[in-house]
Amino acid sequence: MSTSLLVQNAIKHFTTYKGLADKTFAQLSEEQMHYQPNDACNNIAILIQHMSGNMLSRWTNFLTEDGEKPWRNRDTEFNDQNLNKEHLLELWEKGWKVLFDTLQSLKEEDLSKDIFIRTEPQSVTDAIVRQIAHYCGHVGQIVMLGKIMKAGDWQPLSIAKGQSDSFNKMMQDKFGN
Repeated sequence: MSTSLLVQNAIKHFTTYKGLADKTFAQLSEEQMHYQPNDACNNIAILIQHMSGNMLSRWTNFLTEDGEKPWRNRDTEFNDQNLNKEHLLELWEKGWKVLFDTLQSLKEEDLSKDIFIRTEPQSVTDAIVRQIAHYCGHVGQIVMLGKIMKAGDWQPLSIAKGQSDSFNKMMQDKFGN
């Protein structure tokens, strides 16, 4: 089975965003996973609950069932269930496993099919792009919350402030373009 360039790139981007969140979680305590700056904001625990629920619903039987499963209770995902960090990370990994397993199972001919999310038809490629954007937004929230909580103890996840020139030089040396 040959995976398309779209699927390969989707896996690459999903892996990058998952990695940013994973590196954020590694810097946080269990208590910090539940920090909520105000009532309008979700905490990291809620974001994990929601993303996992979304992944399980969207990517289970991706090609054959509506992406909004009858067994999903989206509203409860937005209530902090006071799960410990270990349980939250198990939920997190469970969702990502379903996503990656599904993407890796797709064949080239699957990309021209339509699927449904809340009965709305959309192409498989559009659904993949939609989920990349969705998860990217939530990972951004996770990282921002981590930065707020860790403040001066935050360990940068990519190029640190003031280090762009040295990073660009390293890339130039590595790739020579």
